[in-house]
Amino acid sequence: MSFRNHFSGAAAAYATFRPHYPDALFAFLAAHAPGRALAWDCGTGSGQAALGLARHYTRVLATDASADQIAHATPHSGVEYRVATAERSGLADRSVDLVTAAQALHWFDTHAFFDEVRRVLVPGGVLAVWCYNLLEVEPSIDRVVRRFYTDTVGPFWPAERRLVETGYRTIAFPFPELPVPAFTMEHAMTLSQLGGYVRTWSATMRYVEARGHDPVDALLEELAPYWGDARLTRWPLAVRAGRQAV
Repeated sequence: MSFRNHFSGAAAAYATFRPHYPDALFAFLAAHAPGRALAWDCGTGSGQAALGLARHYTRVLATDASADQIAHATPHSGVEYRVATAERSGLADRSVDLVTAAQALHWFDTHAFFDEVRRVLVPGGVLAVWCYNLLEVEPSIDRVVRRFYTDTVGPFWPAERRLVETGYRTIAFPFPELPVPAFTMEHAMTLSQLGGYVRTWSATMRYVEARGHDPVDALLEELAPYWGDARLTRWPLAVRAGRQAV
């Protein structure tokens, strides 16, 4: 699978509007990994997961195949950003305690990526991958967003999106799995912020390219009577984690 760059054109918006993951997730993963010296966040985008890992690890290497995403990543003294593919990290053998891929695995050549994970993880090291699908607010809002997702931009989703919709459960996971508790992202969002987030969807960007106009304006107009100043917005996470053989 060659790298298909769906997000570089929206790298700045991605850094601004994509939600951040709960610290409880990173604390859980760090507690199950054999050490806290080095974590590799693969497909880091603008660094949302890398910043969370930096609160628990001495060093974090955050890689992405998109140079534009790396250019817009949030700087942190404990995070080294590097342009690299998921399948060729440039890391040394048996050097990493924890590997993460947040909302990114569906873009990888999974077989080659898992081979790379096996190579770089220390014995007993942990791999964790996770994704999130549609946001949740309240039923009246959720129905409007789902109709936009399915009907308006639905034909423009890349085929890989199906892997997200199934919570990565259809991907063969070649590591003995750890039981993982439920984790959810929660953020208070204004309607404008919601619009910025929906415009980072790959399907929205492909719709604009194909049709020549932005469909999000109509979505926000429909949601305005329900939204108010800001709404608590939730994204349940689908997490799979496993351990390298000792």
